[in-house]
Amino acid sequence: MVKAGEPVAGSKQGAKKPAEGDTPIGPTGRPYHGFPTPPKLNGHGPARIIALCNQKGGVGKTTTTINLAASLAQYGRKVLAVDFDPQGALSAGLGIATHDIPTIYDLLLDSKRDPQEVVVSTAVENLDILPANIDLSASEVHLVNEVARETILARVLRKVANDYDVILIDCQPSLGLLTVNALTASHGVLIPLECEFFALRGVALLIETIDKVRDRLNPSIKLDGVLATMYDARTLHSREVLERVVDAFGDDVLETVIGRTVKFPDASVSGVPITKFAPEHPAAQAYLRLARELVARGAVA
Repeated sequence: MVKAGEPVAGSKQGAKKPAEGDTPIGPTGRPYHGFPTPPKLNGHGPARIIALCNQKGGVGKTTTTINLAASLAQYGRKVLAVDFDPQGALSAGLGIATHDIPTIYDLLLDSKRDPQEVVVSTAVENLDILPANIDLSASEVHLVNEVARETILARVLRKVANDYDVILIDCQPSLGLLTVNALTASHGVLIPLECEFFALRGVALLIETIDKVRDRLNPSIKLDGVLATMYDARTLHSREVLERVVDAFGDDVLETVIGRTVKFPDASVSGVPITKFAPEHPAAQAYLRLARELVARGAVA
């Protein structure tokens, strides 16, 4: 369990050391709380659906989906991860070979197909996946003339929602039809945001897209949080960007901050979450802390 004041994953610096009796201050400039281990659930479902979304690539969406899903599963939550990116990185990161199996693409095109035929169990207990491969890139062309094309993913997930406590959708780095489908199907949005200037620039457009989806397609969608990723406390740039993110989003910025570390690509190559690859590493502990924070915030049961 992560304790208040311990280092940010992958950084040589973390929360500021407090004076005797003071509350430690975290990287976001706010008090650094310890979140309790979530209580066990008496049953499972219906799932709360969360889209991990950012139109900029390389900000940690897939890494966060894999490791948050594994962390929630470790706390006894039944989790379904949905690979909604044609690159199929989520599937590969969980060790799933997708070249000869049905994928989420087949479910989008065939409304009568049972999603349970496509769900794949992973090496992590309580964690399943709806995989994807490059075929998904053709889906926008096929769906463009469909009636209510923005709600097709919602109709697919509705069939399995009662079997899980949380469904995490790994979105592709764009604001196209697939991402709009993910937002329309979701109860909440988690925005992984790299602590780098250019990553900050596009967030306003993403927030505008979420507002449009809320106004026109999904009135109940809410922002579950902004997650600072790839943070390096040794650099002034990272610290300044994180400060600007907190100024812009306030309490929507999660207290948990994910730092840079080579352990993430190492775990991806192994096809397992970092919580399984290096469970004692600060990066693994940070994602467990993120899971506890989201439960404490009410974003996850």
